[in-house]
Amino acid sequence: PVLDTEDAWMSVEGPVSIVELALEQKRIHYPLVEHQFVLSTVLYAIMRFALKSVKPLSLFDSKGKNAFFKDLTSIQLLPSGDMDPNVLSIRQQFLVKVVSAAVQTLCSSQKAKEVSEEELFPFEKGRNWPTLAVDLAQYLQISEDVIKRHYVCELYSYGMDHLGEE
Repeated sequence: PVLDTEDAWMSVEGPVSIVELALEQKRIHYPLVEHQFVLSTVLYAIMRFALKSVKPLSLFDSKGKNAFFKDLTSIQLLPSGDMDPNVLSIRQQFLVKVVSAAVQTLCSSQKAKEVSEEELFPFEKGRNWPTLAVDLAQYLQISEDVIKRHYVCELYSYGMDHLGEE
């Protein structure tokens, strides 16, 4: 980008402007940032729902694990379209656990205290965990329909038929 400056500013001395510093930065590798986002979302879901016996790095293959420890500006080999069926199975089980835990948390609190979802998750306003799990399924190469069907089954099993029909 071209930065036009007035002549009066040309003779000013001092530290380098923040705009010039920003332009000198290396460009990030966006797929690597998305990869980091998936890991942080997985970690947050594990923490939020206290999911036990989940090993977050087991959801990624060796290329994916190596990419976590690289600079975001470097071009890294990320997992390709062909995945190990065992890793895909572990990913699907994880997403199913997240959906089950979200529905269980929501339904048990609504039955006990009749509180809304916003009151239950005060810092997560507008966050719909089952929808987030479906979005993660796309990144983790899992069929979104499997997660949606499990969500509907969970809603019916907890007596939330009106939501399950929607």
